[in-house]
Amino acid sequence: MASRTAGHLSGATPVLTAHGVGRAFGPSVVLAGVDLTIARGEVVALLGGSGSGKSTLLRILAGLDGEASGTSVVHGTAAVVFQEHRLLPWKRVADNVGLADRHRAWPTELSGGQAQRVAVARALVREPDLLLLDEPFGALDALTRLRMQILLRRLRAEHGFAALLVTHDVEEALLLADRILLLDDCRIAAELPVDLAPTRTPDDPAFGALRRHLLDRLGVPTP
Repeated sequence: MASRTAGHLSGATPVLTAHGVGRAFGPSVVLAGVDLTIARGEVVALLGGSGSGKSTLLRILAGLDGEASGTSVVHGTAAVVFQEHRLLPWKRVADNVGLADRHRAWPTELSGGQAQRVAVARALVREPDLLLLDEPFGALDALTRLRMQILLRRLRAEHGFAALLVTHDVEEALLLADRILLLDDCRIAAELPVDLAPTRTPDDPAFGALRRHLLDRLGVPTP
């Protein structure tokens, strides 16, 4: 499949357009001509193996890498949430923007899930048109991760932002995304619309079929 992908929401105004994005570190090419469009209100998940360039692409789209080639434009405002919460340790939760019930707490007093909720709140307080998420729940335990996924779905329904979610978790991509992109061999190698019922549970046979298809494309054997 060609590397150029378009927002699956027909006729929707794009919130992000990127063309010919490339990045090399010395002789090592990480990205080679990536084209990408995300529609307003659309959630796109980016999957790929370790070292495939997922986080590199997100940093470029966020404007954090001045050495990349090609063009990328956010049509509106954007905010970034990283895997590490990156809260300011010398400020209380209220000053970092955060939890009503822990507003006087210091970041070191928060659990991992609480700290990441503060990080998400800090990003959303700007009311961004696009949220760029770099494996935001990757360091959390399984139960906390599930709660954060549910929270993100609720916040997206309430606020209507678009999002690009970098993740290595196939189930997370299927739970959260409208469309999934596979990054391989320095390019977007495939895209998959996620046409599932709103409930989106792993027990759904359609969910399982998509999961197996993605794992096959990623080269992960399934029982």
